[in-house]
Amino acid sequence: MFKIVSKQKLAPKEFDIWVEAPRIANHAKAGQFVVLRVDDSGERIPLTIADYDSEKGLIRLIFQVVGKTTALMSGLGVGDCIQDISGPLGTPSEIENYGTVLMVGGGVGIAALFPIIKSLKLAGNKVITILGGRTSDLVIMKDECRKYSDELIITTDDGSEGMKGVVTEAMKMVVERGEKIDRCWCIGPSIMMKFGTKAAKELGLPIWVSLNPLMVDGTGMCGCCRVTVDGKIFFACVDGPEFDGHKVNWDEFMSRLRQYKDEEKISMEKYEAEVGEPTWL
Repeated sequence: MFKIVSKQKLAPKEFDIWVEAPRIANHAKAGQFVVLRVDDSGERIPLTIADYDSEKGLIRLIFQVVGKTTALMSGLGVGDCIQDISGPLGTPSEIENYGTVLMVGGGVGIAALFPIIKSLKLAGNKVITILGGRTSDLVIMKDECRKYSDELIITTDDGSEGMKGVVTEAMKMVVERGEKIDRCWCIGPSIMMKFGTKAAKELGLPIWVSLNPLMVDGTGMCGCCRVTVDGKIFFACVDGPEFDGHKVNWDEFMSRLRQYKDEEKISMEKYEAEVGEPTWL
């Protein structure tokens, strides 16, 4: 059993928890994830390790309520336990001193981007970070990202904070002002990663993306996270989750994200009927 030692609500439907998991914390690296099961009858879901403290034996998990399992998790509090957590899983991010790196994140994907930002800064890179969201309250982890960034740029669709617009406009602004970007990461909603990759191609930037939204089993056995990269089939969980964005078949990826939407909707509707008032609002 893995005890929750702290819990915070970051944004509507988004929660931040620290969990006791000493062996995972001792081996975790940026870019890796865990697979957890809330209780004996629960499904397995993957979540990126947003941070870790090897001395205290803690890992940080940030999640958005999108289905039954994350809804169940939102109802857990400090002192409650998660039944199973397996990890760390996945191939770690390639952390080197590249020079200047451009880090682009949106939504709950910022939680996956943060440990990479932190590791790249500690490796000696100049880090320029762009975080985006529809509104200011949906841009999470601003202070943490600012701590490990030489520059932090916020974009919001409605102009409630920072630049009014989307992250791709900020990417172009950074390059057009003369910054030489040696490598770029873009992690967030699939549509953001697709257009972030398109912008990177126009700007001549190498870019890495995380294809973790497809993952289910986390060990390569279920086959649900098949992706086509450079014309070849890979599993996001064991071969990734990070891939060269320029080589991803984005149309196929986004189409496969929709394959279980009907089943997910039915499961969530049944759960909401059982619990009554939601715990995540």
